[in-house]
Amino acid sequence: LPLLLNAEGLKSLLKHAQENNELVVSQKYTEQSKQKELDSANSNYYPTVDAGIFYQRDDDASPFRPGTTYGASVKVGFDIYDGGKKSYTSKQKNSEHTSAMFSYSDTKKSIALAITQDFYNIKSLEASLEAREESSKALKAQLERMLKFYDLKLATNDDIDRLQSAYDSNVFAIDSLKFEILSLKSALELKVGRNIDSLDDSKFKKTLSQQSDELDSIQALRANKTALTNLSETVDSFYYPNIRIEDTYSLYGYQDEPSIGGTPIEQLDNQNTIMATLNMRLIDFGVIGEQKAAIALQADALNEQIKYKSKEQKMQLSLATRRIETVNLNIKSSQSALKSATSALETITKKYNAGIIDNVVYLDALSSHTQAKAFNEKSINDLEIAYAMYYYYNSKNIEEFIK
Repeated sequence: LPLLLNAEGLKSLLKHAQENNELVVSQKYTEQSKQKELDSANSNYYPTVDAGIFYQRDDDASPFRPGTTYGASVKVGFDIYDGGKKSYTSKQKNSEHTSAMFSYSDTKKSIALAITQDFYNIKSLEASLEAREESSKALKAQLERMLKFYDLKLATNDDIDRLQSAYDSNVFAIDSLKFEILSLKSALELKVGRNIDSLDDSKFKKTLSQQSDELDSIQALRANKTALTNLSETVDSFYYPNIRIEDTYSLYGYQDEPSIGGTPIEQLDNQNTIMATLNMRLIDFGVIGEQKAAIALQADALNEQIKYKSKEQKMQLSLATRRIETVNLNIKSSQSALKSATSALETITKKYNAGIIDNVVYLDALSSHTQAKAFNEKSINDLEIAYAMYYYYNSKNIEEFIK
């Protein structure tokens, strides 16, 4: 009862993972970092304002200059034309931020799918464990019964050895299953970011009428390719002239002012300077050209990845639908097999207890029933995984489809 009350639902696990999984949090910080870079690029459109102070002392000052000069200045600068550097840089950072957002979303969806697979695989293993434990109880009861017969000289060593061997093998299988559950549960806890006691019977909505969207991972690649295109334009802008205007206002103060005949020589108290500059790259011996070629190759590499990922998504969507159909058939088959194995075990157990058949037939029937029961539960859980993969490859948030 406590395990049932504390059972974890898949939806709550996915929600917790999206807020606490380290890989998801890392992508979130990356997205926020790209947003700051975009904000910085957009701020480049505004004028710059610089302020400074200075202090100058000459040990051997000229007769007409003061020995000590100090002052402060304020400079306002603005790029009138930069060949498009700021514009393309802003577009590049915007595309990089878009890519980071898609990568963040893709990481959340990928982690959600991995958690879902672990969730239902654990439930399948737990079903196998339960079947094995039931089988172990039956084997132990039959072994104890056979030992009593042996004491009465109604059973042979061979009868005892067969049951003991089957029981010991089952104990080993149980221990192996417990280790598999522990390993998978540890991996699930790592992805979720917290300890997990037990799992509930979460189910997905069963619908195949979803409109397919492009995977976030592919959209992230497309955004990165766009960023490279804008980076190429930024590099190309270095061939264009850069026109900048600056206005500097300065204040001056003096000590040890020079004088002629007792009359101080007048010095500047303030000065306003306006300067316009034009810079243009004339020769760089192919530096810019090589940079553009390198960027173009990077864009080509991304384009090939996009082609591959698009084909892969199309393939996985086709397989996802086919997988659901196959698992549904598997469930029908496993239910029939379980029904048959249950009926056969009941009949054979009665005959075995009556001494009509030997323990070989009984052990075979018990083994078939154990496998059928575990396989049926696994088929049911495989269907949930199949639908989760279908929603994932349609680029949906799978937690929205949990009942």
